Amino acid sequence: MSEARQARKAGHVRREGASILSSSRFSRLSRSSRLSRTSRAARFGADGFTIIEIIIVLFLLVGLLGIVLPRISVEENLASVGRKMVGNVRSLQHLAMSTQKTVHLYVDIDRSIYWSMILEGNQEKVPGDPAWLTPLTLPDTIRISDILVSQGKKESGRVDLFFYPTGRIDTATMHLRNERNEILAIAIEPVTGAIRMSDERIEPPRLLVIPDRVRALLKTPAPGA
Repeated sequence: MSEARQARKAGHVRREGASILSSSRFSRLSRSSRLSRTSRAARFGADGFTIIEIIIVLFLLVGLLGIVLPRISVEENLASVGRKMVGNVRSLQHLAMSTQKTVHLYVDIDRSIYWSMILEGNQEKVPGDPAWLTPLTLPDTIRISDILVSQGKKESGRVDLFFYPTGRIDTATMHLRNERNEILAIAIEPVTGAIRMSDERIEPPRLLVIPDRVRALLKTPAPGA
């Protein structure tokens, strides 16, 4: 009986020792984990950005976007309207050549709208293209400043342009203007039918003025003179 009692006591002592050893290991691991987290937090506080610095950076970014974005949106709007008008002019040129009929383009400067008609005999008809069933209107922020035609510059009223079956188009230069007074010019070459765009005004070439004394020399002398 004495030996059995001693054996049970020895087993109990070993279990208590194992429990103490496990608790000690857990305590050391807990302290190590807390120290690691504290060390990481200290490093972040030393090397990372403070809240004030982040707020300042965000404030600067918002201010920069407020300056840049409005300009980009306006310029793209003016350019997109110009590209759309150039595409419409090209479509009317192709329509006149494919149908072998004269096409009229009417531009109302005051209302900033334009529409097209096909000349069939003595009558005008709306093109079959759904895009031309109703007049096209420019955005509210863009207006037609003026149109240069063979008769001169028109700043109001209606301008009529003709597209011929040969591909030739009446000469015209249209100037669009937005709210910031930025200009977009659309010029149509009468002979080739080429269309070009520019962010500056396109003025017609000045006529060559020949002095009177030179003009007299260019005159063909009369027979027998």
